[in-house]
Amino acid sequence: MKLLLFVSALLSCTQDYAVINSQEPETIVVTETITETETVEVEVEVPVYVEVEVPVNEGVIWIDSFTQHMSIDGIDILWVVDRSGSMNRFNADLLLGVEAMLGALPVSDWRLVMINADPTRAVTSNEFPLVPGDDIDDAAAMLATLTSAYLEEGFNAVYEYINHNPYSSTWMRPDAGLLVVFVSDEEEQSDIEYPNASDFISWYGSQRMGSVFMASVVNVKMEDSICDWGPSPINVGDRYMEATNLLGGVIVDICDSDWSPGVTDATHSVEPYENLQLTHKAEIDSIRVFIDGALNHDWYYQESDNTVYFTIIPSAGQLVEIGYRYIESDTGDTGS
Repeated sequence: MKLLLFVSALLSCTQDYAVINSQEPETIVVTETITETETVEVEVEVPVYVEVEVPVNEGVIWIDSFTQHMSIDGIDILWVVDRSGSMNRFNADLLLGVEAMLGALPVSDWRLVMINADPTRAVTSNEFPLVPGDDIDDAAAMLATLTSAYLEEGFNAVYEYINHNPYSSTWMRPDAGLLVVFVSDEEEQSDIEYPNASDFISWYGSQRMGSVFMASVVNVKMEDSICDWGPSPINVGDRYMEATNLLGGVIVDICDSDWSPGVTDATHSVEPYENLQLTHKAEIDSIRVFIDGALNHDWYYQESDNTVYFTIIPSAGQLVEIGYRYIESDTGDTGS
């Protein structure tokens, strides 16, 4: 906006100063001559600021993230099974869960072994793995070899089997991915070897160049459980669930009559991410995708299933973060 300002300009102005030195207090004599003033019209530009009230969107900012899997050559699978007496009632569900996994695995390049959650048994196990072509009868025969045991130390059983059981090296492949499925109706008890679940993950996560995956079929917290009797707090698999969550794995309520969906999800988790279903129902215009910290545009959002699909699949090892806003009171969440 242009405004006309009227200013008074001094066409001529002189000032004369003289200092007189004497014994008396210093005196300054000032003489001044001022000529008449003249009004000059000057055109200048003045910025105009308009104050606008911007509405603030309500909602919560959420970030879903994952690190893209490394390239793997096949998948080795360990089902770590609690064989204490209370687990016998879950044998049928366990076999159906294994059968669901066998059906969901690719037609080749996988090997599966069940081991005891008791490390003293796991370290001596020498069962030949299930391979493509095997079925539920073969799985039942393998389960029958896992004799009763009282220790319920799933973390330590995995460590002992991989590091101190010579037979494991005859079938496990260092260039394959590794999936561990814990099955127990009691809490994980390797608290001497692994005081915290994160201690186990520090070791397990370093295996196979990070191409490791996890699922847990356990007692969940009472408020989330579908068990008829309600699990005692001491039997909730908190440590199993914590470790599984640290790896972004799948948790299945052991009282669920059908483990198949969760087991199938765990099986598919070993494949590279081509899409990601968001935890909460996102506000569409708020979604931003970052890959290794850089804003990315090679994706699209499908509202019907609340999923981000990648048009260019992120490379192995890249960190993908999907940030968005959601209304906390909504009922369309797809996870937790």
